[in-house]
Amino acid sequence: MNPIKIIGALLIAAGTLGLVYGGFSYTKDTTALKLGPLELSVQEKETVNIPLWAGIAAIVGGVVLLGVGGKNR
Repeated sequence: MNPIKIIGALLIAAGTLGLVYGGFSYTKDTTALKLGPLELSVQEKETVNIPLWAGIAAIVGGVVLLGVGGKNR
């Protein structure tokens, strides 16, 4: 498989996952207070939403790359 087909397949997979899940979340550790040897840490949960148009654009781009990558030059 050539690199263009691989990138196209990855774009289709990423776009599909973006449409199915709609986003992802992660935990971020931050230092809220540091007073001498004492340190207070806080864990914050951050959520990243993936727009619908971005998932669709990734799928369309992947299909186009698979179509272009299949042609012999």
